Amino acid sequence: MEVRQKGEKLKKAKHELGLLNTSQKNHALLEIKNSLLKNKRIILNANKIDITNAVEAGISKALIDRLTLTENRLIQIADSIDTIIKLTDPTGVIMSGKILENGMQLIKKTVPLGTIAIIYEARPNVTIDATVLAIKSGNAILLRGSSSTINSNKAIVAAIKEGLRKSDVTEDSCFLIENTKREVVKEIVTANEFIDLVIPRGGAELIKMVIKTATVPTIETGVGNCHMYVDSGADLDMAYAILNNGKMSRPSVCNSLETLLVHQDVAEEFLKMAYNKLGAKLEFRGCKKTCEIIPAIPATIEDFEQEFLDYIIAVKVVDSIDEAIEHITEFSSGHSECIITNNLLASNKFIKEIDSACVYVNASTRFSDGGEFGFGAEMGISTQKTHARGPFSINELISYKYIITGDGQVRQ
Repeated sequence: MEVRQKGEKLKKAKHELGLLNTSQKNHALLEIKNSLLKNKRIILNANKIDITNAVEAGISKALIDRLTLTENRLIQIADSIDTIIKLTDPTGVIMSGKILENGMQLIKKTVPLGTIAIIYEARPNVTIDATVLAIKSGNAILLRGSSSTINSNKAIVAAIKEGLRKSDVTEDSCFLIENTKREVVKEIVTANEFIDLVIPRGGAELIKMVIKTATVPTIETGVGNCHMYVDSGADLDMAYAILNNGKMSRPSVCNSLETLLVHQDVAEEFLKMAYNKLGAKLEFRGCKKTCEIIPAIPATIEDFEQEFLDYIIAVKVVDSIDEAIEHITEFSSGHSECIITNNLLASNKFIKEIDSACVYVNASTRFSDGGEFGFGAEMGISTQKTHARGPFSINELISYKYIITGDGQVRQ
């Protein structure tokens, strides 16, 4: 009943949202920001309850970091709303136009998608990012977070609604599903009469379940089995810096590195460097050649398939760039991959042959983020090709319609 009740209100709200202009939507976002900052103590106290529950449940430190809101993090998230306010409104844009042979005018114009449902795990920042992106693009939003962040999400949504009540955007544009039972997800992803698009953002198990169950159109996001390949022509100091950033800065996020591939010509030097500096904090699971160089745990096929989201990395020594590309093609989730090399031919080959949403040369995969790309924020990283790929942000939250104007034409 919760999905139906809130879905009916969202269906009405999306129509009202579609009638608002950019200034009205931007004012709503500003009021949301002000309300989040005003209520930050309430939000942080609620988040502390979630953290305590997570610790008691034995959740890993990396995932606890993922759900943690500090005062500084919350202020940064609130301040990022300013960036979204400054972005060009993606709706109401004339994409193309022409006069047909019969004299009719045909115009293609952008419109909001409608009502978006986002299903996500352990990341209260998504509650804010998804809501402000939806409102700026004229969409209503249904939020379904996980049980691990339910207290944080309730407090955040209460603050968002308080802000909306001071604007022209109805507070019914945003709802949180508070029932955290798994069965509710199935209700959401089959609610075609209320929901226009579903975005699952979380672990592989959640995403597979949604893709398999959904009757509502779905964008697959989130799973990031990201690879880094150190070529024979690499600057090894640069390679280490990028490995350290890509794996150690925040291992619980989807753009962190999960697999390290190293060319045999530099394997001994680089792996010893990496292990000596990171071995005390990072668990290395390696192929046979890797285990001959450093005291790594023997890796299994499952290790190369897995998104660890923890201080663990799978390592393989390869004979060539072709073997590295072959490995990535087999195991990648299509999220983000990088090559470290000073060889232009190698970098061009990698760019051409790697079929992932984001491909990096001599830079960290941790940049795969809507904010870092200048999009303000993101709903997630799309690992599919339709209708959007990579950071799924404000310009992907639209559809279009055709407007045809005539002066009495009838089809013969």
